[in-house]
Amino acid sequence: MKKLAFIFACGAAMIGAQTPTAEPAGKDLYMRFSCYACHGFSGQNGSGARLVPMKITQEAFMAFVRKGRGQMPHYTAKVLSDAQLVEIYTYIKALPDLTPPAKSIPALSKILDQN
Repeated sequence: MKKLAFIFACGAAMIGAQTPTAEPAGKDLYMRFSCYACHGFSGQNGSGARLVPMKITQEAFMAFVRKGRGQMPHYTAKVLSDAQLVEIYTYIKALPDLTPPAKSIPALSKILDQN
C-alpha cells in the first residue's frame, strides 16, 4: 500500500510540476508588431504578401523588413533587432502551409486533367 501511495504521490507531483509550454518568441513578436494585421495569423491569408511557405532566405527577409516597400513599413534596428527578426523568420518558417494541392480542388482538378 505504501508503494502505491508513493507512486501516486510522484505522479501527482509530476503533473503539478508541468507548466504550459511558452509561446515561441517569434510568435510573440509577430503578434506584438502586428505582422498578422497584413499577413494573417497563418502568414498566408491577409491583405499583405503571402509569407507561408517562406521562399526567401533569412538574409533577404531581414533586408526586406529593414527597407520596406509599397504598403510594407520599414523596421529599423532600433525598432526590431536582428535577433528579433531571426525569431520572427524562424516562427514564419515553422508555420504550416495550409494551401490544398490543386488536384484536391475539383474545379482545378478538371482543368489539370485536361492538360
